[in-house]
Amino acid sequence: MPEARTPAQIEADIARRRSELAVTLDEIGVRMHPKTIIGDAKAKVASKVDQTAGRAYVAANRIVSDVRAQFVTEEGAPRLERIVPVAMVVVGVVGLLTVSSRRRKA
Repeated sequence: MPEARTPAQIEADIARRRSELAVTLDEIGVRMHPKTIIGDAKAKVASKVDQTAGRAYVAANRIVSDVRAQFVTEEGAPRLERIVPVAMVVVGVVGLLTVSSRRRKA
């Protein structure tokens, strides 16, 4: 059988529960405030942008490393057997573009 509570105990319990309810309502008020909601949304977007930028950086770094490995040995020496053909293709394309642009002007 539960113990009978005195009026003072009941009043103290009510005061404690009012205090807890006030804290809970204050927390809800802060969470639902437009500035808090906007701040949380901005933080989430910034986090996603940072993650996306980080992934893009890693991917770009990997691509640059792979391309570099095609033209430079592990010791850092240039691989002329790969550089010379690419350079010749670039010179050829630039030459064709130059000739093509001169023909258009004439």
